[in-house]
Formats: sequence, C-alpha cells, structure tokens
Amino acid sequence: MPDRQIGVTAGEAVLAEAVAVCKKDLGERLIAAYALGSLAHGGFSSLVSDVDLGVVLSDPVEQSDNAAIQKVADAVRTGGSDLHERLSIFWGTPAILGGSSTGGRFPPLDRLDLLEHGRLLSGRDVREGIARPSRSELLTVGAEFALDYLGGRRDAQIPGSPSLGSMSPGDDSVLAEIRSPAVLILRGARRLTKIVLFPVRFLYAAQTGQVGTNAIAVTRYLADPQAPAGELVTAALGWRLAPPTDTGQALALLARDLIPLYMHFIADHQTRLIAAGRSDLAECFEQWRLSLRA
Repeated sequence: MPDRQIGVTAGEAVLAEAVAVCKKDLGERLIAAYALGSLAHGGFSSLVSDVDLGVVLSDPVEQSDNAAIQKVADAVRTGGSDLHERLSIFWGTPAILGGSSTGGRFPPLDRLDLLEHGRLLSGRDVREGIARPSRSELLTVGAEFALDYLGGRRDAQIPGSPSLGSMSPGDDSVLAEIRSPAVLILRGARRLTKIVLFPVRFLYAAQTGQVGTNAIAVTRYLADPQAPAGELVTAALGWRLAPPTDTGQALALLARDLIPLYMHFIADHQTRLIAAGRSDLAECFEQWRLSLRA
C-alpha cells in the first residue's frame, strides 16, 4: 500500500475512534459526526495534517457541552500516535450552525468546509439548515486569525481557530521565525509548512469564497504573475509529504521568499479590508507589515 494511503487509513482510524467516544459520551445529544479538513476534501498528509472532526449536538446548548467535547478530545489524544494528538473537534448545534444562536466551536471557514466537503460518518445529515458564510465574513475572520496567530497581535478573540500546533495567540515566536528561517526550520515540517502555506490558503479563501486544498490554493497562487515566492510555495507543498532534505537550499528559499510572501499577503488583505469597511483591521495589517520590515 502506498505511504500516502497508509497515512489516510491511519487518519480515518483516529476519526473512527473519536466517533465511537462521541457516541459513548454524548449519547442521544449526538446528531451527526463529519470528517472535515483534508480527510474530507483531499490532500491529507500524515506528516503534517490535523485530523478534523465536526460534531453536531442537539439543541439547546448546555453549559457542559464544551467540557464534554473537550473530554472526548482528551480521551482520543491519549491514543499514543502523533495523529491522535492532532485530533481537532469542531462542534455546534443546528441553531448555532444556522446562525440563530451563539457558542460552540465552528469558525466560518470550517463551517464552509462542512457545507462543501463534510463527509457524514455517523447520524443524519443536517447541513441543509447551515448558514453559508459570506465572502466578507471569511475575509474578516481570516484576517483576525492571521493577525492573532501569525502577526503577534495580543488580543486574540477567535475561539476554535485552525490548529497551528504549538502556536498560541500573540505568539511573538512566529514573527521571529519569519525573520529568522533557521529558527523556523528547526521546528519541523508541520510548523514550517503551516507558516508558508497559511497565507496562500487565506488568499484563496478571500479571492474565491471557497475552501480549497493546499494543492488547489497553491495552483491558484502560482497562476498570478504578480505573486512572489512561487518557488518557496511550491517547495512547501512538497514538504507536506517529505521534509526538506537539503537544509541549506531550504534556508536560502525561506530567507529570500518568506517575507516577500507575507508582504504580498498583507498588501492584498489591506486593500480588501479597506473595501469591506474594516479600516481598523487594515491598520493592524500595516503595523504587522512594519514589524516584519523592522
């Protein structure tokens, strides 16, 4: 069996374990469970990908729901493998997903992923009533996430944002890694590929209003003759399957292209945010740009 298929099979096994624990712990509250992320829309890499599970609970929301979901995640993460530790559970109720209630953990991009690519693993399909995020909402939430988790902003306010491994909101080490690729490359392929490819994925979502695989987002990015860092972006897509073997070459690529990639992403989103009436976020992006140039 090819290595990639072995990795997918292992990821599916973690999902199956998580669904079994959900059924046991959540009982009749569990309406549906879905595969999300790269195990649903393709491009899964056992080296770097998260194992994403979407859970829909019955209304009304209970105060104990978040703790119950956390208990499921904690139980599965003790499974002993890297993939078990990378389980990420997104959850909500029909009212939350339909926009008539708040709470849960289902950010707009993941809600869109559920609508477009979610693969039903258990229960009944309830996607018909889910509110589709607007392109403006995707832009704003993506910008907030980028500022809080990649730009070092310290007032992170987004619950349940995409996993960045050991990153945390306002983590200045991200800025240090972008400025000093030798530090970044020591953190491993998972961290490395996320730092390079997250801007590409955010650009894709802002431009299309869709969720795309890393490969699709990279293809669109490379089709833009004005987009810099094409060689680095292409290399990072390959690093998702196998870490760079020539560290010197990888460092040279990162040193040459990583900051230009982020400058391009920042300039693009500044323009979009101003057009969307979010000059406050556009100003935060300007401060981010200045900090990268410092």
